[in-house]
Amino acid sequence: MEIQLNRLVEHFARTSFQVKNVYHYKIEPGTTGCQKSAPFPGFIFPLRGKAQFHFNGTPYLAGVGNVIHGGANMSLDKRVVGNSKWEYITVLYDIHGLESDDIYMPDTHFELTVGQSPRLIELLQRLFKAFNQPGALPVFQTETLFRCILEEVFVCGCNQGNNSTQALFEHVSSYIHDNYMDTLTIRELAEQNGVNENRLYYVFNKYAGMGPGDYLMAYRLNRAKKLIITGDAPVYEVAKNVGYTDALYFSRIFKKRFGLPPSTFREKFRNNPYGVQDYSIPM
Repeated sequence: MEIQLNRLVEHFARTSFQVKNVYHYKIEPGTTGCQKSAPFPGFIFPLRGKAQFHFNGTPYLAGVGNVIHGGANMSLDKRVVGNSKWEYITVLYDIHGLESDDIYMPDTHFELTVGQSPRLIELLQRLFKAFNQPGALPVFQTETLFRCILEEVFVCGCNQGNNSTQALFEHVSSYIHDNYMDTLTIRELAEQNGVNENRLYYVFNKYAGMGPGDYLMAYRLNRAKKLIITGDAPVYEVAKNVGYTDALYFSRIFKKRFGLPPSTFREKFRNNPYGVQDYSIPM
């Protein structure tokens, strides 16, 4: 079910609600289940792993970077996918009085893309702790924290919208610049930012003129080029320092991009560092 984020924000801004329960689950891979959803609507906040949910037959793939809302007393099928444990926090809530517009949350299921948010995880952990403590103060904290959680979800959701493509590119490219020496995959970069791989390809092609894989390789090779002409490290060490464990593969792609193998490149430009500028890969 699709729902406009602005309408959802307006709805919660005008509606009085109360947290009814907070659960923290860790489910083994391959686990399946078929049941009715809770008697209250609620949000599913993934913390680790993935699970397939069907609310009244509509499928949702829940994983880090998105939030699922399920209605009350709905047909619910779920299955943990992949080889990791499925860990999540569920927050059930009740509506006080009449709902303020044409959205009726107990009958509503939808998905929001929010990306990774350390603040959201921290708020959820605090909420779970507060809800399970006795006393008036934890009750007050529970309601306050839930509103803070919704605010973070809405803000992150807005940032994931159509106008956030440049912010996504800047965030991922900056991450590549800081971690190019590590093992990075396009799938992991997409999952870390709550988008699919096609979205990441679109954004990088728009702002860099190349896909994220080519961008990563270009950045690594440009770094390797500098290391080769300014240092004496063997080629295999240079390869390792820029994220390639296979020195032969590194030498092959280096020659393909720069026209010379690394050792020959070093000999040619060791005493001519200015000439190497023409060999940089545009990014």
